[in-house]
Amino acid sequence: MAKSSSAKPLSGRRIAVTRAREQASELAGKLTALGAEVIELPLIRVSKHIEKETLVDVLMELGGYDWIVFTSPNGVRFFFEEFLRIYDDIRSLGLLRFACVGEGTAAEIRARHIRVECMPKVATAEALADELIATDSLDNAKVLVITGNLNRETLVEKLEGARAIVDRLQVYKTEKTDLGDDPAAADFRARGADAILFASSSAADSFVNQAGALKLETGATRPLAGSIGEQTSETMKKVGIPVDFVAKEPSLDALVAALVKKLSGK
Repeated sequence: MAKSSSAKPLSGRRIAVTRAREQASELAGKLTALGAEVIELPLIRVSKHIEKETLVDVLMELGGYDWIVFTSPNGVRFFFEEFLRIYDDIRSLGLLRFACVGEGTAAEIRARHIRVECMPKVATAEALADELIATDSLDNAKVLVITGNLNRETLVEKLEGARAIVDRLQVYKTEKTDLGDDPAAADFRARGADAILFASSSAADSFVNQAGALKLETGATRPLAGSIGEQTSETMKKVGIPVDFVAKEPSLDALVAALVKKLSGK
């Protein structure tokens, strides 16, 4: 029977999402709105992890920084939790200028009534470094980069190459989870999915490490694998996950658009 012209583009499709449990709701909501059945496979866990000695030093010298740089919404949330634990006035930030990667990160900053002064059109750390360098404000400038435990060194190296003085503050860590006893993983093994979405390299690594817990049973639908961007795609290829489609830009909306396009062409 032909689909109704009003049918949602992902109606009848099963889509596996591999984001951390606390981050999956946004992507799951976008997919559900398009008619998909979402299977949440939280292959990673993100939690606050503060380098306390560094935090004390940073907060004491906060007014001396020219730029503060965020590469994820988690970094914004966890940094401000600590900032507001110490200070009760947002003006304690002084004249800090804010830079970030991605609309999700920018939204977290703007929610605190702070203007984002530097954000590249392409949501990558490399593009952010280039955008900051283009401001011609980095020579001997003090820059604070808020990071997680798995952040790459590219951003810091490029900023230091532009003669910036860069300090790093880790505020969260990303860890692999164990889905061996997870009901969603059992459902995935038994029935599979039309597609599985990877929004980070760490999720791709974890997927391979948990091959036993996620091995498809006979008759299960083998999913197409989608990547949010170049870095994730590189990791997927490295660990042996075929890349069937890639977002045009590293954002959730672009990943969903690539998924819809791929499945509509099947």
